[in-house]
Amino acid sequence: MIKQKEYAKRRQQLMEFAGAGSVIIVRAASEKIRNRDAAYPYRQDSDFLYLSGFSEPEAIMVLVPEDKGGQSILFCRERDKLREMWDGERAGTEGAVAEYGFDEAFPITEMKQRLPDLLHGCERVYYDLGKAPDFDQLLIGWLNDFRAKSRKKFSAPDEIIALDHSLHEMRLFKSRTEITAMRKSARVAEAAHRRAMQVCKPGMNEAEIHAELLHTFISNQCEASYMPIVGGGANACVLHYISNCDPLNDGELLLIDAGAEYDGYASDITRTFPINGKFSGPQKDLYEIVLAAQLKAIGEVREGNAWEHVHETAVRVATEGMIELGIIRTSLEEALEEEHFKDYYVHNTGHWLGLDVHDVGEYEVDGHSRVLERGMVLTVEPGIYIPPKAMSVDETWRGMGIRIEDNVVVTRDDAEVLSTGICKTIDEIEALMAS
Repeated sequence: MIKQKEYAKRRQQLMEFAGAGSVIIVRAASEKIRNRDAAYPYRQDSDFLYLSGFSEPEAIMVLVPEDKGGQSILFCRERDKLREMWDGERAGTEGAVAEYGFDEAFPITEMKQRLPDLLHGCERVYYDLGKAPDFDQLLIGWLNDFRAKSRKKFSAPDEIIALDHSLHEMRLFKSRTEITAMRKSARVAEAAHRRAMQVCKPGMNEAEIHAELLHTFISNQCEASYMPIVGGGANACVLHYISNCDPLNDGELLLIDAGAEYDGYASDITRTFPINGKFSGPQKDLYEIVLAAQLKAIGEVREGNAWEHVHETAVRVATEGMIELGIIRTSLEEALEEEHFKDYYVHNTGHWLGLDVHDVGEYEVDGHSRVLERGMVLTVEPGIYIPPKAMSVDETWRGMGIRIEDNVVVTRDDAEVLSTGICKTIDEIEALMAS
């Protein structure tokens, strides 16, 4: 678990960036209604969680940088015996200070009264407009009122600055404790993937495999970091397939893209394997190409290499393999230059990973591909997908979709793969399924 002092350090770092004369406002995520009076399971806004560890709704964080340090204030729900009987214990204003390390805390019902006073005399407000229209209007109304009175009484903030760039740059670089949490989420996801391989057999339904994944997550006190993809046969060619309701047929492959969330941090792992436990000859051929592309790309995840270089490495290996199998019928140079590979290799080779599955952080800096640095965490996930209606391709390959995905940390030397606990070679997969 990430400790209070690390959250406090993050708040302090953000206040130092903003500088004296600023006020930083971050809102908690709102509860979402699923149907009538039943809400979706609550998930805190990732920026709010990153700065506080506070997982309750109806809260607003206000950071006031000063020349020496700064002040952190939380507006949150008060303790309420009746509501806590229905919904569970609340931290309350006392807990916000004692348990979460805020300097001060006030009831959320006093926010409209107290927050304008905190804005008096500040020069700029850091806040992400557009996420909460009602609060946006409230904040803009206050600032307009300040401006109308500023000539007589006090200076007024003259700009609202988006918070996301500076905060998301902080989130891009993971601390040791964050990587420890992500390692834990990967361990749980690995166990779920192993379980799926061990129970899978022809005649089952995708829904049964989905249930096995969720059982493993929940029994390990985690939840799914996203809706799992359990795509048998041609369903694997639908990149965001989440229906998970079709039968699993003998002789076809099953693609599972599923991750666990632990302490807010996500894993994101994909494996593809034969439903009957044995790869056919063509399945082996295509699988080996994707695996070779992934291993080569992981080898390029190192400090100083460009983000784009990892993708280009995987694409080159995958394209060479597709040419050898006759799926692409041009030279390698033409296939790369004319991007013929995009008919079957349709997505990037990875993305940032952290509190969000597709985590925050820029992929380009000053118009150039970002250079990898220590502490960044990314996925490496090449995939080849041959749609059933790809008539230009021999029918041997049609309806086959293969993706292999692992979670990788950029270190000083060779990359650290967080998800090494689930097999991915053909021999290892067949041996596990046979066991």
